[in-house]
Amino acid sequence: MNTSENDGLVVLAVDDEEPALMELAYLLEQDQRVGTVLRASDSISALRILTGGDRVDLGGFSGGTPPAGLPAPAKQSDVDVLFLDIRMPGLDGLELANVLSRYVIPPSVVFVTAHDDRAVEAFDVGAVDYLLKPLRPERLYASLSRILSSRGTTVPVEPATDEESDDEVIPVELAGTTKLVQRSTVRWVEAQGDYARLHTTEGSHLVRIPLSVLEERWSDAGFVRIHRSYLVALPLITELRLAGSGYVVRLGTGGDVAELPVSRRHTRELKDRLVRSTKQAWGRR
Repeated sequence: MNTSENDGLVVLAVDDEEPALMELAYLLEQDQRVGTVLRASDSISALRILTGGDRVDLGGFSGGTPPAGLPAPAKQSDVDVLFLDIRMPGLDGLELANVLSRYVIPPSVVFVTAHDDRAVEAFDVGAVDYLLKPLRPERLYASLSRILSSRGTTVPVEPATDEESDDEVIPVELAGTTKLVQRSTVRWVEAQGDYARLHTTEGSHLVRIPLSVLEERWSDAGFVRIHRSYLVALPLITELRLAGSGYVVRLGTGGDVAELPVSRRHTRELKDRLVRSTKQAWGRR
């Protein structure tokens, strides 16, 4: 790995859509753990960068799993991490990741895509993370943290906020693949027997952890019990209102809204927590 006491990660951003590539490169450049951001608009250009400008010879390979006879890369790449789109003309992102798997020490791969239906394939080819567009800076930060942690490398950074430094990771099993879900992406949690379903910004995941355990572990992170079946992230509540004979909370705005019931025994505590959090927020202004 190319990070040292004074250098940051060498990152290659690959996307065939220029606006998306520019945004990704900009966000990467804002992270002080990143030293160099390279750009490529397709997989072949990415391979040229990865091989130091050497001629790219895929030996007739045009997709799928690289054949056993495909020549190995001429030399190890100086690139530490690829942030890679999936759907691109010619060699797509998954196929490029297959080619890179032939390196003795392949660069880490993070997929950045608008499509949520390729995650299993992405993790099958060894992806470290799978980020959905539009890309959120906090998810990008967490992804870089995961890469550095997995390689046992540290890069000097400014002290992280409490939210960044204490963001728990929950392993989720999906079709034989373990996906790592950041607690900061969880909007609410739903009890399902001895299991809990994590409703995140990217979908939902079933984990074998009782809701009561998550309530205890995540209380300091701003999660509050509103019902025997629901645990929610307090900062995401945008409305508490009376609906029929009881209260409901509203999470999110626009087209990304969820409404959940609040039980009578939790209503008073929830109101108090919302009032306190609002006063604290105004007190910091």
